[in-house]
Amino acid sequence: MAEFETVTHDVLVIGAGGAGLRAAIASVTAGGGLTVGVVCKSLLGKAHTVMAEGGIAASLGNVDDRDNWKVHFSDTMRGGQYLNNWRMAELHAKEAPARVLELEAWGALFDRTPDGRILQRNFGGHKYPRLAHVGDRTGLEMIRTLQDHAIHLGIDVHMECTVLTLLKDGDRVSGAFAYDRERGRFRLFRAKAIVLATGGIGRAFRITSNSWEYTGDGQSLAYQAGAALQDMEFVQFHPTGMVWPPSVRGILVTEGVRGEGGVLRNSEGRRFMFDDVPENYRAQTATDPDEGWRYTQGDKSAKRPPELLTRDHVARCIMREVREGRGSPHGGVYLDIAWIKERLPNAADHIKKKLPSMYHQFKQLADIDITKEAMEVGPTTHYVMGGIRVDGDSQMSTVPGLFAAGECAAGLHGANRLGGNSLSDLLVFGKRAGEHAAAFARDHGAGRVNDAAADDGARRALEPFERQGGEGPYQIQQALQHTMQDLVGIVRREDDMRQALGRIADLRARAQRVTVEGNREYNPGWHTALDLGNLLTIAEAIARSAIERKESRGGHFRDDYPAKDASYSTFNIVIRQGADGSMQLTREPIAPMPDELRTVIAEMG
Repeated sequence: MAEFETVTHDVLVIGAGGAGLRAAIASVTAGGGLTVGVVCKSLLGKAHTVMAEGGIAASLGNVDDRDNWKVHFSDTMRGGQYLNNWRMAELHAKEAPARVLELEAWGALFDRTPDGRILQRNFGGHKYPRLAHVGDRTGLEMIRTLQDHAIHLGIDVHMECTVLTLLKDGDRVSGAFAYDRERGRFRLFRAKAIVLATGGIGRAFRITSNSWEYTGDGQSLAYQAGAALQDMEFVQFHPTGMVWPPSVRGILVTEGVRGEGGVLRNSEGRRFMFDDVPENYRAQTATDPDEGWRYTQGDKSAKRPPELLTRDHVARCIMREVREGRGSPHGGVYLDIAWIKERLPNAADHIKKKLPSMYHQFKQLADIDITKEAMEVGPTTHYVMGGIRVDGDSQMSTVPGLFAAGECAAGLHGANRLGGNSLSDLLVFGKRAGEHAAAFARDHGAGRVNDAAADDGARRALEPFERQGGEGPYQIQQALQHTMQDLVGIVRREDDMRQALGRIADLRARAQRVTVEGNREYNPGWHTALDLGNLLTIAEAIARSAIERKESRGGHFRDDYPAKDASYSTFNIVIRQGADGSMQLTREPIAPMPDELRTVIAEMG
């Protein structure tokens, strides 16, 4: 075995976003004097969670006392088209308020109601104002708070470090093999339990709101280690990403803009969202613009405007307007918050106070003053509902000792995630994953690390330097992003997706011949080459799952199967690696929901 820098922890957390930091805090405070380490791909505090703007969904009931966990549970299940892991949806709805109050106790400075409680705002798919927020910078405040708390607990942090492979002792995990991005040196982590909290897969697509880190690392690591993936066909395209100028295309425009009264208009000036309200949301949706405005201002007798329908539906409506020739000049539609000057005398100051990041983002990056003019927006790849299949209570994957939380885990959101449920997901299931990982570490001794697997990981990582005359990694990454955007994007067809599978296979072959120039220190080309395997694995998983689901549901829209098919509502599509290395798809039945939860959904309407 080659000499590698070796680090030993009882619990190793891979990822330092909201889920990873909350898991690390839970593990180190679980008792037993466990040592906990966090590995992060970038610098601590720079995780993509900081880009979450709108708020944390939790039924505190501070703005509307009709809200409670039952309403939140029902909203989440309805939004997920009932493919959710109902146990996770139940735990999430029940435990989210406590996690938000815990964050407040640790120093998070939320916006306040006049009597001093945490203020909550409206968001798409939520029946009542439910999102606890800090202006439109909620994720940043959340990371700052968790980071500060974790550091004071003495958690070790390994920054700018990327995990290349998970190591196993028989069926269970025993460690991870990684490299230091700054100097290019390999590191071997020994751990009794591992929590994956690596986020999403957005960099597999050309237009995305996701950071450079989101290359599907956790999902791919788990899959290669023998864990099952689930629901990979369900990719969420956030309806409002910036579309102009080109240099900022895809950057997110928070749903909070619509929650504060922003409206969507086509090139004819019409609020087109009133044209198409799904039957199962009709009773909860405003019948005219005046009622929608009153809802955003806190009128409890009013129903929410159609701009606050679920993200999958809003995104498809925008694409319809563009396809039918009613889009904006640059391929989107108009999002207008400036219009509220017709209703509020101090509208400009109100917008700057409620949406400071959005105001500065558009002013600085696009020279647009959102207090005076509309924004051009369109769908952007934002989130994956699918991921690592986990137990609803413990968050353990199908591999013993390997846990997952946050976006890289599947189950809570079903076919479509409601805005704001992501941040409470991180808190609720980050805590649970950390606690159960700590319990596993206490109950099990250290596993044996396979030296040959570590040596093999080092050999494969260095191969791009040894090849001569091959193409660079960026061309392959770009080709993959175009393939996924064009052929497995927001509107899907079987012939397109089968064509995508062929291209992915070709790109995989090209990736095996990729060449990297220079040396191991400060080499972004090498980093990109090492990311390619994860991106290709996840892209194939998405395409194969999307072909298998021959219906339209939630974030998955099939132009060749535009209707929802009830026969597809009883199972999740699960992917495992076969003995020959190929992807194997199975349909796993969804466990029956207990009668008491069925009653809750029926009562909530």
